[in-house]
Order: sequence, then structure tokens, then C-alpha cells
Amino acid sequence: MNWREDYRSKQTTAEEAVKVVKSGDNVMLGGAGSAPPDLANALCARYKELENVNLWTGITMYPFDYLKGELKGHINYGSIFFGPLERMFHGQGNIDNLSYHFSHADRAVLESARCNVMLIEVSEPDHRGYMSLGPCGIYIGAIMCAQAETVVAQVNRNVPYIYGRDNVIHVSDVDWIVLGDHPLPELPPIPITDRERRIGQMIAERVPDGACIQIGLGGVANAVGHFLFDKKDLGVHSEMITDSMVELAQAGVINNSRKTFHHGKMLIGGLCVGSTALYEFVDRNPMVEFAPIYYVNNPHNIAKNERFVSINNALTVDLTGQVASESIGFQTYSGTGGQLDFVRGAGMAPKGQSFLALPAGTIKSDGTILSRIVSAFKPGTAVTTPRADVMYVVTEYGIAELWHKTTRDRVRAMIAIAHPEAREQLEREAFEAGLLH
Repeated sequence: MNWREDYRSKQTTAEEAVKVVKSGDNVMLGGAGSAPPDLANALCARYKELENVNLWTGITMYPFDYLKGELKGHINYGSIFFGPLERMFHGQGNIDNLSYHFSHADRAVLESARCNVMLIEVSEPDHRGYMSLGPCGIYIGAIMCAQAETVVAQVNRNVPYIYGRDNVIHVSDVDWIVLGDHPLPELPPIPITDRERRIGQMIAERVPDGACIQIGLGGVANAVGHFLFDKKDLGVHSEMITDSMVELAQAGVINNSRKTFHHGKMLIGGLCVGSTALYEFVDRNPMVEFAPIYYVNNPHNIAKNERFVSINNALTVDLTGQVASESIGFQTYSGTGGQLDFVRGAGMAPKGQSFLALPAGTIKSDGTILSRIVSAFKPGTAVTTPRADVMYVVTEYGIAELWHKTTRDRVRAMIAIAHPEAREQLEREAFEAGLLH
């Protein structure tokens, strides 16, 4: 049987395909923009006849029923990274989170999820019968498909075909195929605030020509991109690709010509969420190379890039430089992710730099300022990046240089970039805590 005959023979409905899931199964669902909605909805519709199915995915971008508390005990959701919908539904009690560094994603998911059923979304087959795992499926998709006893694929003709390592699955390696086209989920444009613009400009001024960059999502990332258009010969080594990177590549600023690792390629760790223009850019683009996130985020691989610049967001930072980016007290906000991977990789890279950015404060409803720089974290707050790894912390009031500094110097530098209305209190608390004498 040739692959085309195999392709036709495996086609079925979503409702029939998810009948392979039995009580007690561990199911991996493609994450973020690579979730197969027809398969997810069909599985959730069966929840009353299932017991203790553990479903794993992350950054859910559709309001699937598995987020709801009423499915607890039937289909339990284990999140490998929180997004806005996970935060919204977390209080209903059917969402647990897995803490791990993205550079350890292969071990973390293989050992914790141990899935026996894989539900993925893929592109149409190419002329050899290979289907792309899509914008987010390359993250860990290949090793999960290899582990699973049963693989069910939803074929969506809108999924871009992306080049790279471990980026495809052959028709012969899929057990069931469901045809189901739908537009890929897009992120709305994020307006840049004046504070983010100031932060972005300060960071961009320190990015040299020929640098290899990593930036995340959000206003700061967009702001940094806005101020990089006068740079030359930038490269990309990042867990995700953003719309700001696309604009820089189309302008010729990003050309990867001076990269010292994966020369000539934008190396991406399998995370691609943004606009339609972003999905069109990565489709069969020879400049773009995706690879599993545990390969891209390996600090030793990151460090092979000279002049590497890492730029990430933080929720709050304490006076000694500890960075919290995944929780507010005991409340999970996102995930451990790849922040520390890139901070450490930049620290090992020749002429490497890492920046952790946040606004100095949040304006409360009564008009007062809640400082995002604190003398001590709330109980339960997870430290994402230890202070010994931190190079630069950036707010709209400046850059605190913490790399290999004493505690006293760190505290003084952090107070200097705090919101002016918070500085006096922070200094008083620092003296009371014995951080300053």
C-alpha cells in the first residue's frame, strides 16, 4: 500500500477517532496554536463515560471543556505551561501545573505524562507523505508521538509546513486521520505603553550589530523590536518566534549572517503564536529552522552563539536580584519555562548579555503605586531565576547591573530603578532587614 492509499484508509471522524481513549489513559494534546480542536472537543464530549483520564497540554488557546471543574475525575488537565485561559479557569479545580525548565522538556514530559495516546494537528502531507507538526507541535511532538501507543492526527490545510529537526510525522506512523480545517488562533496586536517603550529603547541600545537575540512575547518584546531597526546582521536563537522578529527579518535586519551556531538560520524551539503574517512567514521558509525545545533551550547550545542577547519579562524582583516570573504568591501565573535556560546560556556565551525587564510599579485602583521591586516576595512566590545568575534588571527608570556584585551594591542598584514613590520605603526596609548598614 502506498502512502496515499494509507492516508485514505485511515480517515475517520473525530468522534470515532477519540474512542481509542479509555479510562486511566494519559493523553497528550498538541499545545497552544497546534491543538486539534475537533479532537479535543470530541474527547471532552465523552467525559461522563471516562474516569481518571489525564490530559496534558499547555497555553490553551481555545476554551475547551477540559478547563472546567465539572470534568475533574473524568478528564483531569495537567498544564505544562499556563496561559490566560489556564489562569482564568484555575480556580475551578481541574488544572494542575508541571514545573520544569524547557531545556528538560523531554525528560519532564516523558517521565511525568507518559502518554499512551497522542492527539496532534498537522499540515497536509507533502509529496512523500510527511506532515508538518506545525507552529507549536515541534516543541516536543516527535518524542511524544514516538512514545504513544496510538497517534491521532487532525489534518488542517491552514497549518504551515515548517522546516527543521524532528518537524514531521509520516502518514504510516499515524493510526487515525481526521480532516478538519480551521484558522489558526491569532494573538491580537499588543500596544506598546510609554513605559515599555522606554525599557525597550534602553535594552536596544545595548544590543550590538551581529548579535544573536532571544525575546519573548509581550509589550517589552515588541518595544525592543521597534528600536532594533537600525541594527545590522542580527541572528535569532529563541524558544519562540514573534511578529517583531518577522518585521526585522523582512527589513533585512535579521539575516543570521554572523551567527556562530546554526549559521544562516533563525533557530526556534517550536513555539510560534502570533498573526496570520507570522504563520505565512514560517511556511516553507528556508531561513527558519525549528527544533525541539529541549535542544534549542539547552544552555550549552545557547552559549555557542557569540554576542548572545537574552530578553525576558519578570513579574517582580527583590532587592537582592531574585526574579519571580511564574507565580504571584501561591497563585500560578505562567510556568518555569525557558527563562533560566537563556539567562544561563547568555552568561556562558562569549560577550553574552541577559536582560530581565518589568515595569517599576502597578497603579492600583486608588491611584497609589504597588512596587514590582520588593524587599521580600509574598509567601509562596516561586523564584524563577536565582540572583547569582542575573546580569541586568531593567525598568523604565534604568538598568540595574547586578552581575557578580555584592549584596549591598545590588540593593542600591535595585532601589535606583524602583518607582520614585517606592524608593524611600524600600531603603527603609533594606536597613531594617540588615541588607544595608
